[in-house]
Amino acid sequence: MSSPPPGAARDGAVEDLRATVGLQIQDEPLLRAIAGGLADVETMLRDVVKSDVPAVHDAALHLVEAGGKRFRPLFTLLSAQFGPKQGEQVLIAAAAVELVHLATLYHDDVMDEATMRRGAESVNSRWDNTVAILTGDYLFAHASRLVADLGTDAARIIAETFGELVSGQMRETVGPGPGDDPVEHYLTVIAQKTGSLIATSGRFGGMMSGAAEEHIQALRRFGDIIGAAFQISDDVIDIASPSVELGKAQGTDLREGVRTLPMLYALADPGTDPRLIELLAGPITDDDLVAEALELLRRSSGLERARETLSDYASRARAELASLPASPARDACESVADYLVARTF
Repeated sequence: MSSPPPGAARDGAVEDLRATVGLQIQDEPLLRAIAGGLADVETMLRDVVKSDVPAVHDAALHLVEAGGKRFRPLFTLLSAQFGPKQGEQVLIAAAAVELVHLATLYHDDVMDEATMRRGAESVNSRWDNTVAILTGDYLFAHASRLVADLGTDAARIIAETFGELVSGQMRETVGPGPGDDPVEHYLTVIAQKTGSLIATSGRFGGMMSGAAEEHIQALRRFGDIIGAAFQISDDVIDIASPSVELGKAQGTDLREGVRTLPMLYALADPGTDPRLIELLAGPITDDDLVAEALELLRRSSGLERARETLSDYASRARAELASLPASPARDACESVADYLVARTF
């Protein structure tokens, strides 16, 4: 991993991450290493998605330039700190997991009929669904090409991760079957859709840096748990936080008819207000009804139970880190687990 010169862009990348995922890096050498690595990953992403076909090039670059948290490459770079090798393979792995993530966003926007993504017009809206789907496929292809250079084990792992991502999306699309517990179904979905790729990010960082196998597996398990925790945390703040803090309209999930964890817990509680159960029967488009549903959810047992589940996930994630050597990188990972709980209050 290259040693970057000091610069506002590189420092700014980490400051943005501190704001979005609660990352706390007190160690200056680690701060510089992560900032430099992220800048190198950004350059690699732009180089990889280039195409001689203008339509492909423009659509592929669209979401790359829109930015985002970049948590997956960040976690890859942090995980690499537990091994002795900080080379190009770490950067390639970090770029590959972000390409996979971006590809899923293109496909998600088609399925959700989204019009905006990361503050920019979504590809399916700016062009059309076909372009968005093909662009997602294009990014998957390039991610596979990058991982192929990392060896057969890495290629197998990313293929297995593709399978988890698709399985999670299929589970979500089909919904729970007869006799399935809706809460368990939901937790399985977010483990596959979000946890699996973050788990692979940690696993790749450890592998490519030559970390001990026990540490690689701890990073994988931490990523799996923390990925699901991110989604649960988002579920809670979509209900609990005012619009001015969210930076978007409250109750997005209610408006889309998506039943998140607090809603599922509320629906499972026999003591839940019948009016809330009525409101949760489908998408809510009226602003006054959204406000009513939010107020009822805040008073329901569902929100508190979701917070308890989030705290449990964060505790389990910290327990996985306990087997890693004490270091600024481990402290940084712990800070993310702490933040995911703190941001919901």
